Amino acid sequence: DWARWGDPWSIRREALAVTVEMKGGSVRAVPYDMPIVGYGAKNIGTLRLWQCESLHEIDFPLFNRQEYAKAASDKNKAEDITKFLYPNDSRREGKQLRVKQQYVLVSASLQDLLRQYKARHGSDFSLFAAEHAVQLNDTHPVMAIPELIRLLGREGVAFEEAFSIAQATFAYTNHTVMQEALEKWDLSLLNSVCPEMVDIMKRIDARFRAEMAERHAAVGPQRCIIWPAPWNARVKQVHMAQLAVYATHATNGVAAIHSEILKSDVFAQWYALYPERFQNKTNGITQRRWLGLCNPELSAMLAEQLGDGFLTNLDELARLKPMIDDNLCRRFMAIKQQKKAQLAAEIQAREGVTLSPQMLFDVQVKRLHEYKRQLMNALSILAIYFQLKDGVLTDFTPTAFIFGAKAAPGYDRAKAIIHLINMIAAKVNADPETRDLLRVVFVQNYNCSYAEKIIPAADVSEQISPAGTEASGTGNMKLMLNGAVTLGTFDGANIEIVEQAGRENNYIFGATVDELSTLKLHYDPVALYDDDPLIRRVVDALDDGTFPDDDGALKELKDALLKGASWHQPDHYFLLHDFRSYLEAKLRANRDYRDRLAFARKCLMNVASAGAFSSDRTIKQYAQEIWHV
Repeated sequence: DWARWGDPWSIRREALAVTVEMKGGSVRAVPYDMPIVGYGAKNIGTLRLWQCESLHEIDFPLFNRQEYAKAASDKNKAEDITKFLYPNDSRREGKQLRVKQQYVLVSASLQDLLRQYKARHGSDFSLFAAEHAVQLNDTHPVMAIPELIRLLGREGVAFEEAFSIAQATFAYTNHTVMQEALEKWDLSLLNSVCPEMVDIMKRIDARFRAEMAERHAAVGPQRCIIWPAPWNARVKQVHMAQLAVYATHATNGVAAIHSEILKSDVFAQWYALYPERFQNKTNGITQRRWLGLCNPELSAMLAEQLGDGFLTNLDELARLKPMIDDNLCRRFMAIKQQKKAQLAAEIQAREGVTLSPQMLFDVQVKRLHEYKRQLMNALSILAIYFQLKDGVLTDFTPTAFIFGAKAAPGYDRAKAIIHLINMIAAKVNADPETRDLLRVVFVQNYNCSYAEKIIPAADVSEQISPAGTEASGTGNMKLMLNGAVTLGTFDGANIEIVEQAGRENNYIFGATVDELSTLKLHYDPVALYDDDPLIRRVVDALDDGTFPDDDGALKELKDALLKGASWHQPDHYFLLHDFRSYLEAKLRANRDYRDRLAFARKCLMNVASAGAFSSDRTIKQYAQEIWHV
């Protein structure tokens, strides 16, 4: 318990602490260094973490209570900044805390880089970009751009030179097409934390507008840095993603289709200006953890067939394809059964839910968000349950549906979906007519440690976001690597998974990006609801008394599908449109599982095709094509 007892792997670097100045009170950022040990090599990297502390020690005499109370309050405020990540930002206080978190982490890190650089080169900053590559991981650290320019300005570097250094230093990875995740901060909010940085943002905006005037190019909400808020023209907002595209030398997506959507849609007007900056870097996973560590049984079988070179060169797995015969499939089936038994024991101990390892394990583990469509999965389970009860579904392979997810603190609709899934689980697991055929469990406190147990046990990997919404996904890669077939849409890295492993070895359903683009113009989920009795039945279960709904949260889920809300159209992630295609693909996988040997062959073809999805390949591409090292 490192939070309580300390962490022996984190080394406090007291002498390297820096001061981060903020309008509401400056803080001291103290670095803690954690060794990152390489696999099969002597080099050890360092992960430098930052802890916020008060600038002043509490050493006042006890009789001076007023000063003591103020010092204690300052201490708590400083420590709160790095106490936990992603606070609830539904109120201004939460938003301000997020800004402070982002600002402290980027400012402390950049001050650290500049300190080390100055020790080598003094006040000559001409080599800074040649010696540093800073990758902006989505929009959260993008305020590093104006902060570096501000810090260089304090060293006497003129704005234009500082901007050029920053642009050559920074590159930007976009991880989402969701507009709500592309941060847009009110300037007044930023000004309450770091007004000097806001001044730099305004200078960058002026530079951009001057450049656009020279090129006779329009400036607007799709191509801007600072722009009026849509709800109030007097409120000015900085668009962090668009600042990132403008003030960096490279922008990349994290899957082939995602990078194309950035060019054709999300950043289309920026791509028209700077096509040379856009790249793709498909995400990857580390096979050392997501195969070698979490599935030693499968790793041993692969090493016996291939040697252990796949742990450092995952492309070696392709050599397995001609070796896949009935004997290897049976060995794989035995290992999968062992991993399912291990997971079933874990779930029994931690959740009190009994799962038979003989069941098909259908898994959806990921962040809880409407676009990931856990609600569609839940409604499909209800459909299966109703059909089993009615006796119209008679060839169903016993299945355990396993969910793992967390919702953001202020995301009420996501929390309602979690509540619904748990109520479905309670209902179907207790029904003597179905509990031997159908089990549902939503694991508590889903995290990487739980994932290491769930992923090797999965038979079916649910990756069911509507096409064009999931940037890449990496859970899909982890599940593929451990021998699960993908039940998914043509979205994110699913497309590349199917390209590698074959459509015949996975279960693809749903509308494509192009089909959804056309559908958006005239989509009517109410017509689907009215015309399809099964859809109507599962949607009505949200408010017909099937489940208790004292706070109306389930009714709100139904309204979101059929009526929409002030901020979105009805069924804005097309659950009802894809529902029948999804249910058919899910039941097809369920039927195919009866031929265990044929299903095992599909699974092993996925394992053997996973070489392209190693993070070793991803990082090598970043290093060669963006960082030039």
